[in-house]
Parts: sequence; structure tokens; C-alpha cells
Amino acid sequence: MLKEIKNLLSFLTIIPVSMDKDCLTDSARFMFLFPLVGAFIGLLAGLFGWVTAHFLPSLVVGALVLGILLLITGLHHTDGLLDFGDGIMAHGTAERKIEIMHDQLTGAGGLSMGIMTFLITALAIAELHRGLIIQAVIVAEVAAKLAMVIGAWAGNAIHQGMSTAFLEAMHGKNGNARLLAALAISFAIAIPLLRLAGALVLLAAMAASFVMVSIAHRHFKGVTGDVLGAINELARMASLVVLLAVIRWA
Repeated sequence: MLKEIKNLLSFLTIIPVSMDKDCLTDSARFMFLFPLVGAFIGLLAGLFGWVTAHFLPSLVVGALVLGILLLITGLHHTDGLLDFGDGIMAHGTAERKIEIMHDQLTGAGGLSMGIMTFLITALAIAELHRGLIIQAVIVAEVAAKLAMVIGAWAGNAIHQGMSTAFLEAMHGKNGNARLLAALAISFAIAIPLLRLAGALVLLAAMAASFVMVSIAHRHFKGVTGDVLGAINELARMASLVVLLAVIRWA
């Protein structure tokens, strides 16, 4: 199990732990632990936010916390977000849209989606009270990783690629069990930290994931690695926005 966890950390973060040739396979088989890794990432970023909130303006803290999240994850999902934005804004067949997603250049669609997603995320973090920022960032990152698990479970594979192993793992005979394990881990983390708000945040991320999968099926006829990366970023944003709404309503 230690080897698999190290491979998960290597796959999802830039934390310098050793990986081996089974990194991709292990990450796919243990995808249900994505939310647990998300909690660790969120803890690091949340602690950073809590410290900086003592002596920096909230807007700066929001931007820095988002920057730390992106840094820890190596901008892997950011690339997927930008490619996804370009793909859904393109005209033509699903094959043409996928070809545009794989293009190295970033177009107006990807740039606009990236700016809006990160701007809203940073502003949402900035609105969090200092005493809540650690719990909120942890739960938001757990929600983002759970959304990826759901995306792999609900989505159809398009072609052979990095995402194939994850979709196959979540569609195999143990796919439903892996999904239930991811859900159990996520709610076990979110509810003690944020109580009812934590559950609502996870539900928002799950809804965002299903919407994203539906959009991907309509535009690309399935889910790719770029789509899963975009789900991570957009689900994080959605979860933080919903959390702010719940806080204000309560």
C-alpha cells in the first residue's frame, strides 16, 4: 500500500517522492484515494493561507492560496482546463474538437475559461474567514478530487491515452466499489470539518462533475484526460462558491 500511495502522490503532485513504472496503473487502481490526497494538498495550502492571512490582505491571500494549489499539483489540471475551453468553443466534429484540444496553442476559449475559473476561485478563497480557511480549502480540494473520480466513473472513454487506465478501473467489476469508497472517504473528511456545509459542498462538486461529463459527451463523445483535469479545476471553483453561499445563507 505504501508504494501505491507514493505513486498517487507522484501522479497528483510535484512532491518529490519516488515513483516506479507502475505509477499510472497504481494511480488508476487506487483512484478512490484521490480525495485523501486532495485533503493533504488542501491542508498544505490551507495552512499557508491561514499563516498569510495574519499579515496580508484577503485578496492577496486568495491569489496566493490558489497559486500554492496550482504549484503543488504541477499545473497538470490547468492544462486540461485550458484545452477543454478551446475544445468546447471550437466548431466542427467531435474529432476536430479533440484535435484542437491536443493542439499546443491556447485559444480564446481556453484562455477565457482559465481566467474566469481562477479569478472566481481566488476571490472565493479571499472571502473565507481566517478561522475557516484551512477547513474550507481541505474540503474544496477533496471535492475536486472526488469530482474526478465521478467523472471517470460516469464518462465513456474515447481513445487510448493516459485517461484510459482510470476510466477502465472505474468501469470494471470493482468500479462501483471504488466509487463508494471515494464517496465514503470524502464525506468522512468533509462532514467533521464543515458539518452540513461540507456535505453540500461535496454534492455541488458531484453535480458539477456530472454536468461536465454531459458536456464532454456532447462535444467529444466521451471523456479524456483533459476533461478530467478541467473537472478538477471547475469542481473546486463550484465547491467554494457553494460554500460561500451556504455561509451567507446560514
